[in-house]
Amino acid sequence: MSTPLDRAPDPERHVSSTFPAGASPLDRSAERARTQVTPPPAKRPRSGPATDRIFGWAAKGAALLTLAMLIGILLSLLFGAWPAIAKFGLGFLTSSTWDPVKDEYGGLVMIYGTLATSVIALLIAVPVSFGIALFLTEMSPAWLKRPLGTAIELLAAVPSIVYGMWGLLVFGPILSTYVQQPLQKLFEGVPYLGALVAGPPVGIGILSAGIILAIMIIPFIASVMRDVFEVTPPLLKESAYGLGSTTWEVVSKVVLPYTKAGVIGGIMLGLGRALGETMAVTFVIGNTNQLNSLSLFEPANSITSVLANEFAEAGAGLHQASLMYLGLVLFFITFVVLSLSKLLLARMRKSEGTKS
Repeated sequence: MSTPLDRAPDPERHVSSTFPAGASPLDRSAERARTQVTPPPAKRPRSGPATDRIFGWAAKGAALLTLAMLIGILLSLLFGAWPAIAKFGLGFLTSSTWDPVKDEYGGLVMIYGTLATSVIALLIAVPVSFGIALFLTEMSPAWLKRPLGTAIELLAAVPSIVYGMWGLLVFGPILSTYVQQPLQKLFEGVPYLGALVAGPPVGIGILSAGIILAIMIIPFIASVMRDVFEVTPPLLKESAYGLGSTTWEVVSKVVLPYTKAGVIGGIMLGLGRALGETMAVTFVIGNTNQLNSLSLFEPANSITSVLANEFAEAGAGLHQASLMYLGLVLFFITFVVLSLSKLLLARMRKSEGTKS
């Protein structure tokens, strides 16, 4: 009778310390198959000189495409406006005559209306936007920040034609009754001030268009200002508060110097929106091609409104070329504004670190 010591060792019964001794042959076979399976090869990273070159070419192509589109727009405006440029020259910019019957055109009224409404919009929108951003980042309670910020941003989603209809049907009569008429009675006979509020009391004109534009660009400027204010390191603000600074001192001495580039960028974004706005201005500016006085309530015209009103009906020739000339002038105004903002930012960066 054989004993367990006399039996030959069975290789099938060899088990590891992690496998149960009483496992069945089927379990052992499954375990051997599992251990013999080779792991899948690791994926090679999708990087290398070829990938970097392709990415560089794609980025360069996108930049060159944007530049080509810009040059194409400029050349198309020049080509379309060339008949008017050849006939009127730079005198187009100083003439207030706009007579399609006699083929006499000048863009002074439109240029003045565009610049005046944009300046009024900025004068109103920048302080209001700054106050909104300051309140949301420094003074607002936590439960009010999100709903108030969302409500302000929703103003940017309102279509411009809705602003124009509201300005014509609601805001215009209110401005006429409660602002223009009292001001005319107050400044009647007063030099200069009386001229600024002269005009028919209908609530339509340059001031009305400027206020509507201000309401439209406030969400853009306020959102950018709030975002750049929030990126200021809390340590800087807490250090200023710890030294006894007031909220205004923290904002003016710490937050604004740290975020000045972003603040100017937000203001330029709002100015670009104001310069290019069409439908809202068309409803409330009056669409009058005359410049009788410098009254803020005087009906006027802007480049975008005259393009919207007349381009579809303009015949081929000087009329259409003059409208293209106005588009070229608006392109030039936008380019100059952008260039001045870049120069201002460059000077501000250059003066950083100097003692004021």
